[in-house]
Amino acid sequence: MADKKTIQNEVREYTVEEKLRALFQLQNADSEIDKIRILRGELPLEVQDLEDEIAGLETRLANYQDDLKELQQNIVDKKNEIKGSETLIKKYQEQQMNVRNNREYDSLSKEIEFQTLEMQLCEKRIKEYTNESNEKSILIEDASKKLEERRGDLEHKRNELDEIIAETQKEEDELSKNSEAIQEMIESRLLNAYKRIRKNARNGLAVVSVERDACGGCFNKIPPQRQLDIKTRKKIIVCEYCGRILVDSEIMNPDAEL
Repeated sequence: MADKKTIQNEVREYTVEEKLRALFQLQNADSEIDKIRILRGELPLEVQDLEDEIAGLETRLANYQDDLKELQQNIVDKKNEIKGSETLIKKYQEQQMNVRNNREYDSLSKEIEFQTLEMQLCEKRIKEYTNESNEKSILIEDASKKLEERRGDLEHKRNELDEIIAETQKEEDELSKNSEAIQEMIESRLLNAYKRIRKNARNGLAVVSVERDACGGCFNKIPPQRQLDIKTRKKIIVCEYCGRILVDSEIMNPDAEL
């Protein structure tokens, strides 16, 4: 018997009035969800932007630190090269004391001169690397300070967002379940139309009532005959100006049951 009842529920045809009530109740639930998300405002986007900015700063800081390590290593290498040149110069000078002719002396003098120039070049490079290191250290300090500030901002925004979510999550979950339950009662063609209209409509309103002889969405006047058709609830009628689904004011009663 249970299976037979389930089958009967699945094949049940809803009247146009029931569909309109379902659409209205769906709009109510979705609008309440919208209000909750509006309450959160731009916080989720701000949190995401801060997370992206922090990731970028962390990458930049890591690159600065790598550059600084490379510069410091270059300084060490150049100092070692200077020590090597000093050792060679000392060796060549000792060899000059034991040369047998001017040609050997001149050859050693050229080697000493070359190593002296190498030392001068290394000292120049060390000075350049030191200046670059100092500049890089300033960049690292600034980036670290900015990163710390952004992490503080992110923590503040996350706490703010978490508080709002904690206050509204239960309500949003209930509304979402209600929305999903109502959607199951609406045929796919009509539900897709509702979602399409809602996506493109101002304030996410896809279902609106007739207010003071006008569309509750775009406020354009609705002809009397069309208003009468809306009140009879015999067919789905959309605003010829904005495309929203129109319902009469009486169906907007929140106590109405399907």
